This record gives sequence, structure tokens and C-alpha cells, in this order.
Amino acid sequence: MAVVAAFRLAARSVTFRSRFRDVFVTKRLRCRYYTKVSVAKNLDASFRPALKPEKSEVVLFGSVEIVFTFQEIPSDRFSRDLERYKDLKACFKRHLKATYGRFSDVPDHSVVINPCGSGLRPRLNVSKCLKILHWATDDVLFYTTREGLKCRNVYRLDLTQNGSTIRSVYEESQPDIFVEVSRSRDGHVLSITCSGRSSSEALLVDVSDPRLEPVLVQVRQPQLLYYVEHWRRNVIILANTGPGREYQVERDSTRPSMMSWDAIFTPRPGTALKDMDVVGDHCVLVAATTSNELELIVVPLSRPRAAYTLQLPSWACAVESQHPGFAEPRGTMEFLISSPVRPPVSYRLRLEEGLLSPGAGGRPAPSPTNRAREAITARLKARSQDGTSVPVTLLHGGPCTKDTPLLVHVYGAYGRDVDMRFRPEKRFLLEQGWALAYCHIRGGGERGLAWQRQARVEGKRRSVEDLQACLAHLFASGVSSPRRTVLTARSAGAVPVGALCNGRPDMMRAVTLQSPFLDVLATMEDPKLPLTLEDREEWGDPLGNPQHRLTIASYCPVCNITSQRYPSMLLTAYADDQRTPLAGVLKYAEKLKEAAKAGTFHPEPNIVVNVQPGANHGGPDDWEAVLEEVNAKSEAAMRGWAGRVRRAAPFEGRGRY
Repeated sequence: MAVVAAFRLAARSVTFRSRFRDVFVTKRLRCRYYTKVSVAKNLDASFRPALKPEKSEVVLFGSVEIVFTFQEIPSDRFSRDLERYKDLKACFKRHLKATYGRFSDVPDHSVVINPCGSGLRPRLNVSKCLKILHWATDDVLFYTTREGLKCRNVYRLDLTQNGSTIRSVYEESQPDIFVEVSRSRDGHVLSITCSGRSSSEALLVDVSDPRLEPVLVQVRQPQLLYYVEHWRRNVIILANTGPGREYQVERDSTRPSMMSWDAIFTPRPGTALKDMDVVGDHCVLVAATTSNELELIVVPLSRPRAAYTLQLPSWACAVESQHPGFAEPRGTMEFLISSPVRPPVSYRLRLEEGLLSPGAGGRPAPSPTNRAREAITARLKARSQDGTSVPVTLLHGGPCTKDTPLLVHVYGAYGRDVDMRFRPEKRFLLEQGWALAYCHIRGGGERGLAWQRQARVEGKRRSVEDLQACLAHLFASGVSSPRRTVLTARSAGAVPVGALCNGRPDMMRAVTLQSPFLDVLATMEDPKLPLTLEDREEWGDPLGNPQHRLTIASYCPVCNITSQRYPSMLLTAYADDQRTPLAGVLKYAEKLKEAAKAGTFHPEPNIVVNVQPGANHGGPDDWEAVLEEVNAKSEAAMRGWAGRVRRAAPFEGRGRY
């Protein structure tokens, strides 16, 4: 019998079958615990030989007691509750799977390419330590290796008639720098990008002679971030050299040095550049306006003063290249736009004419059904405690009232935007009558680099204040109410959510967190953990700076748990996750249990810790496992935590993303 996790739950004793494993739940000190057990379908019978009806068995998992017992639940109630749960679970999964199935025919635009022509490539045994591979020619391969969570070295594999040789191209010595290799859109150069939280540098390799030494574009400088593309022997650079240290577009046509950079496009105040691509003779920028809507800015590289702007559909929340890594036809660009409830739609942009047309070059999206056909995208602004306007994107299918169930998404760290790409489960919730809110709080990158800088280190509490302001604005606008609101976040997004749960637990009914980063102080005090050193620019250094320690302790979710009624929580963690250690999640759950013991709260919240095997910080890769995990989150939100619905029931990347 293997113990996977321990959970704190409400006072009444119930037994049911988990969507992941068969589980047995029992009552002890007003807490319930879930445990993974290997049993047959008839759970009742399988427990009889293992435990006598009058006895209990206690297993220790860390500091948490797992109590196995049989006698507390009458068999008739056991069977009734189990069958009711099985029916509900089957209903959830059937509807959710049908929603995924409706979009299974959305075209997959990922490709396997041979950028150097039709030459045959040797078959290579690629180990898991290889992270990024790019062919410079048919017989020269550049690749990075991963050590722990980081790519630090770049190697070149030369293939000859007599065999192969491997040479080191670049070795990174700084522990807080990540290294990656990419190919320019025109295919003429490979770039080696070495970037940290607040500085970066790039080296270029000419694919016409890839055995030459890489050329440094600009030596790394504090607070200088830049990324490069290639155009007709010019280097096109997206760098934070604009007003307020925001991004603008530079060009270098002479020698690799910042002294020779020439600014060719600076966005208007309030416009944040999100991404850059070079297609033919044009630089195409994705930008966010002051109202947080997305637009395209096209800069003709031969005459940059002729730049023009194209507004995307008001519902657009994400833009992705349809053919990443391909050299587009010189005069056109194809890309995909989507939102959390609208699947990707192909658009074609004729760059010279500035004409944008939908559906060209790709299949149209499936016809919207039910509430999604009438999906409304509203751009709101909440006023934070210091007077800052915080954008909120609200998606709903009809008029919102105080009884509308609301799912609130948030991130707010590392300068990354909250994920607003299409997700079938979000579409599903919308069709069930839910409203979806995305809070673009400070610490994220939605409003540019300054937006991130305002909520780093000693400014981290601004993220919590922004989230509180967003919820208050939604409720004041008539969108749902605290008793119908669920918050969801992943990784570092759990910090503002956990801090708000400590300060204002009355503002939400339930919380779902995936791979949550909750024990900020203990993590940042342990330099042996893989991300502690580079994360000091984001959270601070509590070991070397007493003020940083006080600041972290003031908002750290684990450090501020008190005896009060908390919202119900579903915490999904992974046993071998190196980015957000499991110990912090269990510590948080244990402290919540102790806080519940210290008070009398009715009804008690459900605190569920779901520990999954593996180290997938971003979630499982297998489709069925993804469906099961999404099903659990949907169940958690819809099974009474946020009230009944009107209808029947339903990376890898850097840092703690």
C-alpha cells in the first residue's frame, strides 16, 4: 500500500472514488485524508481482510498522519455516496471529453523541417539532456545540453565521411544565465542567446560558414535586455533601450556594438511591445495597447518611417506564428489568433498593402456553439491601492449577475503574461454559464517592463493589492460575488493568491493551484535549490538583505496562515518537481490543518493535496492524463465549491513558470 498524499478536508466523513486512484476517506480530528490505495473495484470488500472493523491503522507521511479505518462508514451510506460520486465524475468527464473532441480537428501547425534542402540527415540517438537542436548545414548541427533545469553550454557536431567530431562553441559561467540556440527567420544565421532576469547577450553564427567563431552582438550589461533577428546583413534588435527602459527596435548594419545601433521604431507611450518577427523586408511587432487589446505594428525595414498599425479583432488574446522557423513568402505573413474560449483562427497579412484577411492559409475554426457563439470579451480596469489602473479581461456568454459563477486567473511574476491561449476546458466552463476573468496584475509583463519592475523584490505586495482590487472591481460591477468565485493559478502565480487568502479569505469560495510556489521565504533561504540564485532578482535575497527578508515574510503564504476560515483548495503538486518543491506544498497544507484545529468554523473548507508522480512542473504530457487533471479541476470548481451551475454538470521554461 503506497501513500501518495495527505489532505485536510471538512468535518463530515465521506467515502468516494478519486478520478486518479481509488481512495478511502475517513474522519479524524475534524480532518479528512486522501490516500492512494491499490484495491479492486469493490472497495468495501477489499478493505475487510486488511483491517478489522473495530481497529484503525495509522501511517506517517512526513508530519502528517494518514488514518486508515473501516468501521466509521455504514456500508449503505458508503455505497450510496460512492455511486453518487461515480455518476457525477462520469458526467463531468463525458462532457469535458466531448468538449475536447469538438476541437480535436483544429489543425496542428507544428512541423518537422529540413531547412537546408533535401539532403538526408543521419539518424541520431538524442538523449534527454539535449534541449535545443538546429542544423546549420546538412553536416553541421548546433545543440545545447541541459544540466538540471538550465541549458548552459552549446556544442557543434561536425559530420564527415570518416565519422563525427563534437566541439564546444560556448560555455556559460554565470549560474543565473540560461542559454538557447535559435535560427533566424531568413535562415542565414544561428543566434546563441544568453539571458538572465534583467540582462542578456547574443552571439551570431553565419550558417554559410558555421565553423567560424560566433560573433558577439553586444557584451552583457546590467539592465540591458535584447534579442536579435537578421535581415540582409543587418541585425534587427528588440532592446529595452527606449524611454523608461522599455522595448524599441534597433538596427545594426556596421559592426557588432551597441555604439552602432540605430533606433528605427519606438512605440507610442502606453504601448507595450510583446514580440518581434522579421518577414521579408518587414519587421512585424505584436503590441498591447493601453486598453490591453492586441495590435500588429508593421515596420518596413527599408523605410521605417512608413510604419503602420493594424488592430486585431477585439476578442484576440493571443497571437502565434503559424509557421515558426520557416522563411515566409516575402510579401505575406500567416499567423494564428485565439482566446481562452476561441480556438486558433488563421490570418494572412499582406505586408505591402497592409491587408489583413481571416481564414487564408488554414482551416477556419469550428463553428461556435451554445454560449461560446455569443462570447463577450470585455476589457475592464480596476484601481489598485496606490491608484494604478490594473487591466482585467472578462469573458462571459451573457449578462452577469451576483449569482454568475466566476473563475479568476492570475500570474504576476517574472514579467510573463497570464496564459490566455485557447483551452477547451475554458470554453466548456463558458458554455456552462461561467464567467472567466484574467487579472493582469503587476509583476507580469502585460503592460511592459516597468509593469514587472514595480512588483519585484520589495514591491511584491503590489501584486497582492492588484489582485484584491481586481476582485473588488468585478464584484462592484455586478460580476458574480465572493461566494460564487474560484481563483486559479499555477507556479509563482500561487504567491498573490495565497497571500490574498491569508488577508482576505472572504473574497473567494475556492482556489485551485497547480505546482504552487507557496513557501517563498524558506525557498529563497536555501541556495542549494536549483533556482534560488537567479530568482533573487525577482523575490530578493533574505540571507544577505534583512529588509528583503522582512518583505518576503510579510506576504509569503506559508508564513502568514492564521486561525480563520479559509476557502476550499485543490493543490496539485508533482513529487519530483524541482522548480516548486513538494515539501513547501505539504508544509502549507499542514499549517492550514493546524489553523483549522485552532478555531471552530462551520462548514469547514475542503483542503485537498493531489500529489502526482513525476517532475512535470507544467502538468502531464499524456493526453489522457491531461484530461484527467483538467477533469479534476473542473470538478473541484463545479462540485458545490462555487455553488451549483444552472445546467447539468459538465513550461518547460525558465523560473517557476
